[in-house]
Amino acid sequence: MSAEGAGPGLGLGLGSEPGPLCPEHGQDLSWFCGSERRPVCAACAGVGGRCQGHRICRAEERAEELRNKIVDQCERLQLQSAGISKYVAEVLPGKNQRAVSMASSARELVIQRLSLVRSLCESEEQRLLEQVHGEEERAHQSILTQRVHWAEALQKLDTIRNSLVDMLTHLDDLQLIQKEQEIFERTEEAEGILDPQESEKLNFNEKCTWSPLLTQLWATAVLGSLSGMEEVRIEEKTVSPSLQLSEDRRTLTFSAKKSKAFADGPERFDHWPNALAAASFQEGLHAWMVNVQNSCAYKVGVASSQLPRKGSGSDCRLGHNAYSWVFSRYDQEFRFSHNGQHEPLGLLQCPAQLGVLLDLQAQELLFFEPASGTVLYSHRASFPRPLFPVFAVAHQTISIIH
Repeated sequence: MSAEGAGPGLGLGLGSEPGPLCPEHGQDLSWFCGSERRPVCAACAGVGGRCQGHRICRAEERAEELRNKIVDQCERLQLQSAGISKYVAEVLPGKNQRAVSMASSARELVIQRLSLVRSLCESEEQRLLEQVHGEEERAHQSILTQRVHWAEALQKLDTIRNSLVDMLTHLDDLQLIQKEQEIFERTEEAEGILDPQESEKLNFNEKCTWSPLLTQLWATAVLGSLSGMEEVRIEEKTVSPSLQLSEDRRTLTFSAKKSKAFADGPERFDHWPNALAAASFQEGLHAWMVNVQNSCAYKVGVASSQLPRKGSGSDCRLGHNAYSWVFSRYDQEFRFSHNGQHEPLGLLQCPAQLGVLLDLQAQELLFFEPASGTVLYSHRASFPRPLFPVFAVAHQTISIIH
């Protein structure tokens, strides 16, 4: 819009004091420049003015536009306030009631489930204690039966011996010869009494306490109570030339070409792709985890310090000797191996991570899946001390999880 012939400035409201003037021309600021977004005078807005060609409108039009915007904004704020008030008055009380109701249901669910778990634990405890008591009674009765049997045997042997000694002492040659048949019968009777033999029936059978439910609950409780996993790192001196060890000593990578970077030594495995951890365990409860998702051929477990390191024989191969206990995978086959005995494990899926739990007090080694807490295998044995975490990999990499 042109500012030519514009009348007196409208920058003054009714009954108001004169407004500010243009600092350049000394005229009323009666126009509004939309490009510079500020009030200007007629000279600025007119031909040759600094705002020529800009978006120009009268100041009262711009003010009216702003008043309309303020009115619209006030209406929106009023509607927003009404909506918030309604939300506070109607929605939040309902939310609060639902929160109280759901919290009550959640408490009941927790109590119900823990009550069921507690009841199941009590029933399992009673069942196992009854089995322990029954096994104790059986062993006790077997021992008592043996006592009676051997007491009778001792008495019979004593009677036979006294009879033979009496013959030897009191009979002359002719009488002794006449008693030959009796001597033979007594001797034969004594030979029929065999020496005591070791019998498993006289031993307490620890298997009476084995329970999949108890093992699962125990493992879950132990993993939940441990402050953290063991700080396990690989001992570089033991790493096979077929493996590459990361700088942080937690990752082993298989290489078909044997490395010459490691100097040979008495601790190093020179054939099988094995490695031992740097730290060993003498007692207590220990747990560590291994990322195995990238490997289709690995072994994880524990080994004695007596495990041989040199040669390609089974005495150095994990799980094929008396010095190692391992969980292994080869392609889609999983198994637990010790001393050449291999127990297949029917896993439905390949674990991405493998956890190892070693309880030296209870003499139990347990392998579990950390994500679900599922126990994959448990093994009890009289483990030698010390025991080292042991690893083998023949495909890609495995890593100790920190």
